[in-house]
Amino acid sequence: MALAYGSLVLMALLPIFFGALRSVTCAKSKNASDMPETITSRDAARFPIVASCTLLGLYLFFKIFSQEYINLLLSMYFFVLGILALSHTISPIMNKFFPANFPSKQYQLLFTQGSGENKEEIVNYEFDSKDLVCLAMSSVVGVWYLLRKHWIANNLFGLAFSLNGVELLHLNNVSTGCILLGGLFIYDVFWVFGTNVMVTVAKSFEAPIKLVFPQDLLEKGLEADNFAMLGLGDVVIPGIFIALLLRFDISLKKNTHTYFYTSFVAYIFGLGLTIFIMHIFKHAQPALLYLVPACIGFPLLVALVKGEVTEMFSYEENSTPKEEPGDSKDARMETDKKEK
Repeated sequence: MALAYGSLVLMALLPIFFGALRSVTCAKSKNASDMPETITSRDAARFPIVASCTLLGLYLFFKIFSQEYINLLLSMYFFVLGILALSHTISPIMNKFFPANFPSKQYQLLFTQGSGENKEEIVNYEFDSKDLVCLAMSSVVGVWYLLRKHWIANNLFGLAFSLNGVELLHLNNVSTGCILLGGLFIYDVFWVFGTNVMVTVAKSFEAPIKLVFPQDLLEKGLEADNFAMLGLGDVVIPGIFIALLLRFDISLKKNTHTYFYTSFVAYIFGLGLTIFIMHIFKHAQPALLYLVPACIGFPLLVALVKGEVTEMFSYEENSTPKEEPGDSKDARMETDKKEK
């Protein structure tokens, strides 16, 4: 059991840490296929409602229709998404192993709607020959998952989804992050403690939307079937907030990552507390009940101590530094000196 819980914590931390680092590069990317999706305060306020409707819809589907056919349909859907997500995840790593003389041709998948001035891009994905190799490797994992539903294949897809979510989903400011986490805090508590809907869906849903690790691994090996699980939402939602704080750290230009490390440690504390409470009471726990106060409270306390609360809440994801009076003049004088 200790091995299972420890592995879940490690698997949750990896996509948050590396996804946050990659989100910094993603924010500066000019490649259309790597542009982040920005979540606004309106999106954050709507998200718990949309998530609740989706969750309830899945619950009713499982109650009304055959679970076998629903899972078959969902498996095909996540099979395609999983291959793309895993390919995008391993591509930067695999690029280091390709020989320098490896032929690299550029491709672009462009899908538009309309014509002339009304033409609108729906899909604009740029890739090369190396990406195709990564796609082929990911397809092997996809076939393995589709045929066996093995927990290792499930986790490979789950980790890829989590890392891509943290990397590509960006909150536009800290206030939006607080709205999103606060709304999902209520959502998680209600659907876990108020009803059996979330637990039922999590156990019935055969798709890589959760990280799992067998508690009987030492007894049954790779064929173990008694799993501890953690939903991807409990990784991605706090993860995108932690990634935002990393980008805020960088914007301060102090060469420190105080808020990032504080929130990262807060996540470890919150997740550890979740597992402890779950082990004591032998009942599924809404992880966001413990993660949200920790991930928001710890960095806010640090900001209060450092006197940077105003800077934290005024930080905008896509904002550019305001030009101080005289900056342009000084810049022109410096240019003139260099020319002379």
